[in-house]
Amino acid sequence: MPTADGSVTVAIPELQVTYHSKHGAIQESMHVFIEAGLRPLLHQQEPLRIFEMGFGTGLNALLTMIEAAEQHQKIHYEAIEAFPLEKELVTQLNYCEQMPDWQSSFEQLHTISWEQPATLTPWFTLHKHHTQLINYSTVQQFNLIFYDAFAPNAQPELWTVDAFTQLFSLLDDQGILVTYCSKGDVRRAMKAAGFTVEKIPGPPGKREMIRAKKII
Repeated sequence: MPTADGSVTVAIPELQVTYHSKHGAIQESMHVFIEAGLRPLLHQQEPLRIFEMGFGTGLNALLTMIEAAEQHQKIHYEAIEAFPLEKELVTQLNYCEQMPDWQSSFEQLHTISWEQPATLTPWFTLHKHHTQLINYSTVQQFNLIFYDAFAPNAQPELWTVDAFTQLFSLLDDQGILVTYCSKGDVRRAMKAAGFTVEKIPGPPGKREMIRAKKII
């Protein structure tokens, strides 16, 4: 389905959710994950290590790959997805109409093998895992988490103290988690897991979002 900035998103009617905001898929991802999450950490570490909960359409990974190239920042990007999009849906995603030089790279995001890292540009390595958060384990520590699960009404198990405790353990000290959701019970669950939580201005159509930090 189209969104307000011309980019499309995928809807799941039975869950009453979409993968991105109807106010603009690209605008939302840029605001929440790139501007509020990635850019404050640029050039603090090589490589910068990012974990994404919910690979979905691959839009967040695409925007991160572009930012890495433009900023000459090496990024190791790990993402998990329990229900990968079908190929016919991926072909309908029009993000690269606005970024035509990246069409082949965007396709690679979806066609590379799961469970093994792939270097897609000199600046960007992607490692996708076909699994659920509860089953994910790694010795890797991350600087930044993109938390892009479906909303709490659709996936309540991903917005609990237990889920955020697992995410807290994945972060380096001073690591950051960003998400579009700013509900009070979500903030309380994050705080109970150990995060220091702040509300910051949200993307178009949403007043607030959350940026949380691991401070030991």
